[in-house]
Amino acid sequence: MTDTLVPANAEAAGTPVQPVPETPDAPPAPVPVDNPKLPDPGVTSEKRRPIIAPWLRSRRDLVATVERSAGHAWYATAYHGLRAPWYAVQLGLMAPRGTARLVAGTHRWVWDREAAPLRDFAVRSEDVEEYMRLARLRAGRVRLRGLVTVVACVFGLGFALWLYVMAPAFLYVFAAGGVLTLGYFGQQPDAPVIGPAVMRTELQKLTGTIVLRALDSIGNAKISAAVKKGGDMNGMRFTSEITRDGPGYRADLDLPYGVTPDDVMEERQALASGLRRKVGCVWPSGDPEEHEGRLVLWVGDKPMNETTKPPWPLLREGEVDLFKPVVFGNDQRMRDIAVCLMFVSVVIGSVPRMGKTFLLRLLLLIASLDPRSWILGFDFKGTGDLGPLEPVCHRYRAGEEDEDLLYVLHAMRELKEELRRRAKVIRNLPKSRCPESKVTPALASDRSLGLHPIVVGFDECQVPFEHEKYGAELESICTDIAKRGPALGIIGIFATQRPDAKSLPPGISANAILRFCLKVVGHTVNDMVLGTGAYKAGIRATMFSRSDRGICWMAGEGDDPLIVASAFVDGPAAEQVVARARQLREEYGNVTGHAIGEGPSASRGMDVLGDVAKVFRADEEQLWCERIAARLAESWPDVYGEWTTASVAPALKPWGVATADVWASTEDGKGTTKRGIKRADVAAAITRRNADRLAA
Repeated sequence: MTDTLVPANAEAAGTPVQPVPETPDAPPAPVPVDNPKLPDPGVTSEKRRPIIAPWLRSRRDLVATVERSAGHAWYATAYHGLRAPWYAVQLGLMAPRGTARLVAGTHRWVWDREAAPLRDFAVRSEDVEEYMRLARLRAGRVRLRGLVTVVACVFGLGFALWLYVMAPAFLYVFAAGGVLTLGYFGQQPDAPVIGPAVMRTELQKLTGTIVLRALDSIGNAKISAAVKKGGDMNGMRFTSEITRDGPGYRADLDLPYGVTPDDVMEERQALASGLRRKVGCVWPSGDPEEHEGRLVLWVGDKPMNETTKPPWPLLREGEVDLFKPVVFGNDQRMRDIAVCLMFVSVVIGSVPRMGKTFLLRLLLLIASLDPRSWILGFDFKGTGDLGPLEPVCHRYRAGEEDEDLLYVLHAMRELKEELRRRAKVIRNLPKSRCPESKVTPALASDRSLGLHPIVVGFDECQVPFEHEKYGAELESICTDIAKRGPALGIIGIFATQRPDAKSLPPGISANAILRFCLKVVGHTVNDMVLGTGAYKAGIRATMFSRSDRGICWMAGEGDDPLIVASAFVDGPAAEQVVARARQLREEYGNVTGHAIGEGPSASRGMDVLGDVAKVFRADEEQLWCERIAARLAESWPDVYGEWTTASVAPALKPWGVATADVWASTEDGKGTTKRGIKRADVAAAITRRNADRLAA
């Protein structure tokens, strides 16, 4: 039998709870669930408001405020100063009209014309007493005002005669000032001579009423109900005053029960409409320090892409330690955002012309300022965007021709051998030096171990992965780097404009910790870069416009994804940073490889078709994929050591060799059917490949 729950405070509120007699057909008696003696948690939280305004405590904000005010004052001074002669001519031409207005106004004032309607009304109503009182009042005003006018005229004339005799130059100055003053009063009210130097569009100050109106407009039923009922009934309330926060306003409020900030973020465009702001000004988010129903609504004065960003701190000076966070951009409030590149693999995705390559170059510039690091930069777009990094690159290539891909393949084979060497070094180190079995700052600085950071960047990484000859091996090496490289001090950065399964293999995308997604055009691509479920959670790079270049969602640095505008470093500025990085490396003694004219050494690589053909025995016409992978790893462990059964089919597919169900005998002498390939298909593919090479 289930008890019916009735709040215990019903009696305290004056509502009696009538017990229901227990009968076979009657419901059970209500049981109170709210214990009036239950103690409070005794936990309170308080937030102190700053004594000094935030913009006064930040040197950058203070300098920005002073610069903005001084710049406005200087511009207004220059604007009006240049036009001052024309202002004088216009005011001089308007002086007669101003004189007429002055005489007419003085005449009305002296003769008390403003009270004439009252006296006329007293005459029409035949109110003798009121008329006589008004007449006496007028007579007194006329005498006083007439005396003041005569004295002013006599004094002014006398002062003018005195100046004419004693200081004629000052008389001209006063006369000019008088003419300009009369011209000022002679202006048309709707067409002033001196207009504003800056045409301002006044932004509406953010108020609680505006915030509630905007939240009501997004179409959330619970929020709309709370707004109509006054809020507190549903738990919706402002938790603090709306304040200025950087170049915008900040409002903190609790949403109705059951509503989260993600529900508001999904309707950001409708929210911006309700606030009468551009969408680039409106940034709702949660508060990680509070409960899940707390909304922080930040509304900027300008869209993020129109706000002047502070300069990159490392542009002119500074050195980097890759084991520590480094500032690389700013959030919506122009606060510095840092990123730590160690122990992660990185994925960058976007549509073309949105700043993907610039972001990749920025991350490589950061790495170059650590003099211990090796930089490998590969530009498969072929435009030379990574060219400024050449003086500090251990390996560098720009282009997508076969010889370019072969260079990259040799470089990546070297990196694979380096990966294996590092694993052995770390495995043999005592636990006192390497307790976590990964590279530490102390180990990276010990040059005898050779565990310095290595950063490899691929721009348009879909090009090498889709190459029919070298793609499979490059994919295998890069996947291994994405999986094992971070712990061994090797950082892979993969940038692509087409982050699908072909362009960005699942082995890489699934192991990338740090993800940057600039503008994309669909939820599928959005989730490929930022992770499954990101779009549904409101983390949507589809909301960026074409003008939001360099603005991206960053996931993996901290608990929650952030919107970040990366620092803009153009080609000439990048060359200056690289020149400083080269000097640091020369002092440290770490200028190697491409930077001193050395290329990668050629090594035995992967000939998929030829090697697969060799693992067939004379009496075998078909083989399972699992046996092919095992024999390849046994015969050439340095090339195929990481291969599994799943590696065979993708590697042979570009050559037209398809897998099928094939029969083979097992170790116990019996036979069974599994996925495999036929020798004849491999031989035919080799024939086609050789014919194509001869024709070329």
